[in-house]
Amino acid sequence: MAWRSHGDRQVDGLSGTTRRTKVEVVPETHAHRRAALGVLIREAGLDALLVTDLLNIRYLTGFTGSNAALLVHGAGDEHTVFCTDGRYATQSAVQVPDLERVLERASALALAARAGEQGQYGRSGFESQHVSVEMYDTLNAKFGGELTRTPGLVEQLRLVKDEQEIDALRQACSAADRALSDLIMHGGLHPGRTEQEVARDLENRMLDHGSEIRSFESIVAAGANSAIPHHRPTGAVLAKGDFVKLDFGATVDGYHSDMTRMVVLGEPADWQREIYDLVFRSQAAGVDAVLPGADVAAVDKASRDVIADAGHAEHFAHGLGHGVGLEVHEAPSLATTGVGTLSAGMAVTVEPGVYLAGRGGVRIEDTLVVRDGRPELLTLSTKELVVV
Repeated sequence: MAWRSHGDRQVDGLSGTTRRTKVEVVPETHAHRRAALGVLIREAGLDALLVTDLLNIRYLTGFTGSNAALLVHGAGDEHTVFCTDGRYATQSAVQVPDLERVLERASALALAARAGEQGQYGRSGFESQHVSVEMYDTLNAKFGGELTRTPGLVEQLRLVKDEQEIDALRQACSAADRALSDLIMHGGLHPGRTEQEVARDLENRMLDHGSEIRSFESIVAAGANSAIPHHRPTGAVLAKGDFVKLDFGATVDGYHSDMTRMVVLGEPADWQREIYDLVFRSQAAGVDAVLPGADVAAVDKASRDVIADAGHAEHFAHGLGHGVGLEVHEAPSLATTGVGTLSAGMAVTVEPGVYLAGRGGVRIEDTLVVRDGRPELLTLSTKELVVV
């Protein structure tokens, strides 16, 4: 195995089971998030917001069960009500100790009925992107007041991560880094193994290092399959001379990591070194462009221009990156069609690629946090081409 360095911090040869530190998110953190949401609710001319998306409920309360609704009042927690069903009576008492709780199976309907009975929620919003037309009609009939389509308010808050969220992301990235190091150092990448075998091995190692679940179905793509951006692992057998693309992530306290690294089995061919070095330079340009105030389309352009100038524009057919957090793909979108600017505290990926159909492809991806001056890199595995 050979490792080359361009001076970035590396995770080389870390081994052993990682005992991760629990990321403690205290009730005050959730209360602060609800207070921030209250400001957005009032600015939207609303009295309250009915939250039904479970990830948004987790963000606002800490609740991790499979059924819940939350009626957030713009005036504060005194009139905010959380609802789940009896299966989660004990769990919700621990996770949501600071809000009034109602136990009803049909949680959203129960809160809508409560709002209709009490009449203090007036003009309220609901997460229209997560509610069917049929459910809206039922909610609206029970609510009594004016129920207004209000998509994206909580997601607007989730764009910028607080330090507790970033710590969870950091630990998720560490679990993935250490899993990759273990895989390589213990001979998990060699001719004769299948893509599926490697994927299962890598995912089990992430669990060993503190991941709750995999962030997504891991991509292990060998040989010509590495030219397929979102290839699903198959029974294809790794062979000498192959590029092997590994795109994978861990999850800690609900927060996801996302990383892509390349390995070549045996001495790289000239064409492999050429496109790897090109993507390496493109990725570095993209990372350097990740700054507060940067236009997301301009960040994409900074990376894409490096590849286009080398004559491979048509071989980079996807966006540069995306936000990452409670979802592995969330706003903002770093793409030619992306809209908006970056802010300090956003967590994003930078993942350019060059894909040569029938031969092989390269993608290099990091998860990082937008910071003043220079982004904080969370995925620390070497970005040099690893030769095994």
